[in-house]
Amino acid sequence: MRKLLASLAITVGAVGVAHADLQADADAAAGKEKAQACAACHGQEGISPSGAFPNLAGQQASYLAKQIMDIRDGDREVAQMAGQVDNYSDQDAWDVAVYFADLDPALGQADADEALVERGRELYRAGDMSKGVPACAACHTPTGEGIGSAVYPALSGQHPDYTLSTLQDFASGARNNDPANMMGDIASKLSDSDMEAVANYVLGLH
Repeated sequence: MRKLLASLAITVGAVGVAHADLQADADAAAGKEKAQACAACHGQEGISPSGAFPNLAGQQASYLAKQIMDIRDGDREVAQMAGQVDNYSDQDAWDVAVYFADLDPALGQADADEALVERGRELYRAGDMSKGVPACAACHTPTGEGIGSAVYPALSGQHPDYTLSTLQDFASGARNNDPANMMGDIASKLSDSDMEAVANYVLGLH
């Protein structure tokens, strides 16, 4: 656990310097034009009509830019995104990312099941030391807004179906494009019910 937390701190510092200049030069207006093709899956205002696709509105620009470039470069496989960003330059990725980051994020309402909410709250705010699982809030903040300087995504208001499938992909190794495979290590220690609880909790987190 200490080794994992130490790696988190190192990543925050190193990544923040690398992304600051790129984000400062990004053009949200150019990104809006480029993002028109994204609306079919992610919604006109960055809020997806389907739980199969993530909400992008209000997401950390650094995280979105990284995901776009990872998909473009083959470091992250997303079948639905095949060919969509192949011709994007790094500048295009940052322009689109800043455009979505500037939109108002989704506000969701978690399932009110008391046990589900309590387990989700426990994992998000305190983790589970018996499993070696750190608190989600350590990287994603208590309000779920993420940390842009460390490329840690916002989770607040995200579709539970998408959050759950993402955790499952990290746990199985189908997705491994996070620094030092931190999410793979964490997700692999969560049970299916734990993943469902976290996914439900972050939907209503804001």
